Amino acid sequence: MPKIDRSWVDQILIVDGNSNDGTVEYAKSQGYEIHVQTKKGLRHAYNEGFEKIRGDIVITFSPDGNCIPDFIPKLIEEMHKGYDMVVASRYKDDAKSDDDDLITAFGNKIFNVVTGLLHGFPYTDCMGIYRAYRTRFYYDLDLDKEESYKPEKLFQTVLGIEPLLSVRAAKMKLKIGEIPADEPPRIYGVRKLQIFRWGGAYMSQVILEYFSKKYRPK
Repeated sequence: MPKIDRSWVDQILIVDGNSNDGTVEYAKSQGYEIHVQTKKGLRHAYNEGFEKIRGDIVITFSPDGNCIPDFIPKLIEEMHKGYDMVVASRYKDDAKSDDDDLITAFGNKIFNVVTGLLHGFPYTDCMGIYRAYRTRFYYDLDLDKEESYKPEKLFQTVLGIEPLLSVRAAKMKLKIGEIPADEPPRIYGVRKLQIFRWGGAYMSQVILEYFSKKYRPK
């Protein structure tokens, strides 16, 4: 967090999942705006956090070391060119992910190919959290609705929003861009990826959206 220049943005909001590692205390000591979520899971963190976002553009950023702060001004610059969403891609041009293993690298590639074939935008990174987009899309694309995440029950998990955001933005023919952005190893903590549960649930979402007539330009 100290690497983020506060003058870059109008608001910095930290959403904490009831951690006991000193995150809340640190954030408060540094004067950050913080919300402790009441319901577990990344998607529920978004639901509660988005209610507190004041700006018309949001950058979703993970402070575990995977997201390099230096790319924030570039994301903002690209959004000012008229894009609806700009993804900090781990796989565009010469960018690379040092947090990938063989399974996650292959899985991300498959999701990019399938999403591109079914929904019409050639993403190089449709799954990543690090991106900027117009705040209203969270609600316009019904990313706050429980019904948008039906595969969760089948796979007994809680999903994030990024794959569905990527799919519905492509279906709506929004103006989407990507910038190359390396992903270093995380600073601390253990990766909580549920490879088979999340993989199956996300792929189900991608395929079901293909058969849905909703979220298409009128």
